[in-house]
Amino acid sequence: MDATKVLEGVTTIAETFAADRAARQKRRSLDPADFAALRDAGFTLTGIPADAGGIWRDVRTSTRDVAEILRALAHGDSSVALVSSMHPAVLSFWLATADVPADHSDAWRAQRAWVFEQASREWFGTITSEPGSGGDVGKTKSAAARDGDGYRLTGQKHFGSGSGVTSFMLTTGLPDGETEPDWFFLDVRGVLWDGSKGIKLVAEWDGHGMVATQSHGMSFERFPATRFAWPGNWRAISDAAAPFVGSLFTAVVLGIVQTAVEAARGQLGKDPQALRPYEQLEWTRAESEAWLAEQAYEGMLRAVETKSHPHRDVLMGKETVAGLAESCLLRICRVIGGGTFARHSPFGNWFEDVRALGFLRPPWGLAYDALFASAWSEGGSGYFGTK
Repeated sequence: MDATKVLEGVTTIAETFAADRAARQKRRSLDPADFAALRDAGFTLTGIPADAGGIWRDVRTSTRDVAEILRALAHGDSSVALVSSMHPAVLSFWLATADVPADHSDAWRAQRAWVFEQASREWFGTITSEPGSGGDVGKTKSAAARDGDGYRLTGQKHFGSGSGVTSFMLTTGLPDGETEPDWFFLDVRGVLWDGSKGIKLVAEWDGHGMVATQSHGMSFERFPATRFAWPGNWRAISDAAAPFVGSLFTAVVLGIVQTAVEAARGQLGKDPQALRPYEQLEWTRAESEAWLAEQAYEGMLRAVETKSHPHRDVLMGKETVAGLAESCLLRICRVIGGGTFARHSPFGNWFEDVRALGFLRPPWGLAYDALFASAWSEGGSGYFGTK
């Protein structure tokens, strides 16, 4: 199995999803059968290195392949695409950091091997954000108490995308006696959400935007957690994966934008001369914004492929696409008219879906903090820097 075959298989599945779009956009939950089909098509291989039977090589050469697979999937089902993106995104925390210092190298290699073995058949997700943190992992307050060779996590988390479908979830906790948080992962297979085993559902996803992602809020009480085998280096691990992760989230939203523009063109093209001057202007602007969003996405991927430090380019691209996508879909809704607010119209759903990008890690405030700081950092040269 290679990336081309996975893309072909996922594209076929996305086409079947699209044929059932009206029913899918009314869903408020995920169907495990969808993820079984994607696994059979090879999607889970996006988070496994080539030497372990997957399609991953490195950030520079694999980001485009995986992003394009997700863009294709988003043409069919927004929620399934976003939840699916979490799988390679989480696994990139191990993939993008292939080697660590010698004193942790054996443990790191063993953990990576175990994780990749699971990832071939199990889905990975994330439940990292905490109320009041503003999406900043550095503000994690959940306690990770030592328990023998492992840890026990206690705290409240939200946005657990894919809850009930994923088998393992990435999270953060503050280890005993330490001042900085660290990365952990949780084995949630078969665990009830009634609190009896340390997980309690406290806020069921309400279906507002990305309606069926099951991004539930959970409370943890001494739930078993496995710490990353390179402890105390959460920033280095997440920084290595950041360009890959940002590109994946952007690919999903761009796929939705393209689908919406194509659908609107098909509807409006039956009698384009019937559009009022204002509607003509809004349509032209919507197409322009969709075009600009694709250029930003391409710029992100080119930066990953050609620059040694593409972080600013990717973050700038992600936030740019977030703004353009929301504006583009709003214009389309204005042109299509009041019917976009009906449940049977896909456009209102897509409008809410694309707004998710600005809130995905890093969310708006944190993202713009980083962009502003990097514009004035030593050796930086704003938008056109080559660093």
